[in-house]
Amino acid sequence: MATTTPLTPPDQHREPPPLLGGALWWALCAAAALGLAVCSSLGPHRVWGTAAALGYLAAALLAARGRSPRTAGAVAVTGAVLLPLLWLLAVDRAQLEVRVVARSAGLLLAEGTPYLQHPVVPEDFNPYLPGMAVFGLPEAVAGPGPLTDPRLWMGAAFLGALALALPAGARSAPLRWIAACPLVALPLAVGGVDLPVAGLMCLGLALAGRGRAGAAGAALGAAAALKWTAWPAIPVALALLAAASRSAGRPGDRGEGRRPADHGEGHHPADRGEGHHPADRAAARCGLVALFTAAVLVLPAALRDPGAFRAHVVDFPLGLTDAISSAASPLPGHLLATHVPGGRTLALLLLGVSALLLGLSLALRPPATPADAAARLALGLLLAMTFMPASRFGYLVHPLVLVIWAEARQTPDQHPRLLRVRKQVSR
Repeated sequence: MATTTPLTPPDQHREPPPLLGGALWWALCAAAALGLAVCSSLGPHRVWGTAAALGYLAAALLAARGRSPRTAGAVAVTGAVLLPLLWLLAVDRAQLEVRVVARSAGLLLAEGTPYLQHPVVPEDFNPYLPGMAVFGLPEAVAGPGPLTDPRLWMGAAFLGALALALPAGARSAPLRWIAACPLVALPLAVGGVDLPVAGLMCLGLALAGRGRAGAAGAALGAAAALKWTAWPAIPVALALLAAASRSAGRPGDRGEGRRPADHGEGHHPADRGEGHHPADRAAARCGLVALFTAAVLVLPAALRDPGAFRAHVVDFPLGLTDAISSAASPLPGHLLATHVPGGRTLALLLLGVSALLLGLSLALRPPATPADAAARLALGLLLAMTFMPASRFGYLVHPLVLVIWAEARQTPDQHPRLLRVRKQVSR
């Protein structure tokens, strides 16, 4: 038996690239935070911008003086997340989404549905799927307070899912950098419903890359029960599972013409059943678990009042109600819907075309690794957010987290080829 040689890539424990952890990066973050503090009309955003600008500036000075990226990153997190979060909790200020989630949890407990029956103004609408109400349950049960605030539970779900999606020995630096990034730090402090969705998508892809189809389906199903934006992650994970299993099953990949066990599945023909490839079984299991999990969390509330469900989570986000969503960043979809005759239809058509192109890319060239899957999903979500009639820059947190996560998790268990080489060496 040959001695096993570790094949851990040299970047497993690295800090972020110098540009992203250096003085220039933190100075740019400080400028962005200060700009938000000056230009925003929202009180919580101004509080965050002021505190974050000071934290980023301090981090830039430390980096310029040669202090370690860990020290500069910790200072940035303190100024951009911890200080504004504690202040906003103390004065009971938050972004509108936090109050929407808290109200939806109270409605869910009282009426069995998180949606108001007759919404009138934009603040009455809850555009999230029923699973999002889970984060408001502590406040609905125990009453308002700093420890029951939904943003704490959303942030904890995001960081916890992301930590589980990262290699055990390489979590600290990526988590610190991601938390300090302005697009993430802002919703961590003022409240952001997109964070737990992004974290669960990363976790689902990580589990799919490890061949844990059922667990991946559960994570992706939970994400799909929170927001529509998580649904594209399911076909991406299915394509990853199928491609990884089939790649591992090629005789040339293992040598000596033998087929591997395909993530624990039997490699004998009798174990595979009548003409069913293990890859198909793994993908089918992931898809079924994802759909079952989402259905359990969504259908009871949706069937309780189908009309309210459609008005809140379909009509309102698509701009088909009299109340206009406040999600109105000047992205192409919003500009088309607002300023071009028939532009809403055109924006929805472009949205559908982008979804079709993503599906074709998965069928013609499925992702070979979780990093490839994350990049493909990030591109698909970026296109979707570009063409949505009601979108905003905060939605960019999804592709950002996916790309940074993919870069941070380069370890053998996420690289099938390195894993197969390591098994050959161990033999």
